[in-house]
Amino acid sequence: MNVGGVEWVIEAKGCAPLALSDKATLERCFDAIVVACDLHPIGKSSWHQFPNTGGITGVSLLRESHLACHTFPEYGSLCLNIFCCRPRPDADFDTILKNVLGATGVQVRRIDRPYA
Repeated sequence: MNVGGVEWVIEAKGCAPLALSDKATLERCFDAIVVACDLHPIGKSSWHQFPNTGGITGVSLLRESHLACHTFPEYGSLCLNIFCCRPRPDADFDTILKNVLGATGVQVRRIDRPYA
């Protein structure tokens, strides 16, 4: 029996700088990912905005593990990490990040995490 989870490491480039420094926009991004991946947040996401760059770090604890991001408005980029304790298919991260953040390029790395 092959038991394990999956982790996605995602970089989005060419994002709208204002979107990357707007908590409400990032919350919409998290909401879209939660729906697309059938995830289950435990509570509200936590956010921290950096005063100098406007970049934001966010994390959402999930029944499945976590969803986290860090934005770099000054570079138009976003780094996402999603870990799920059970296997599941990939979501259309490219479309989500293009629609919500205006990304012009998205790189997705899927890492299968076997437990045994």
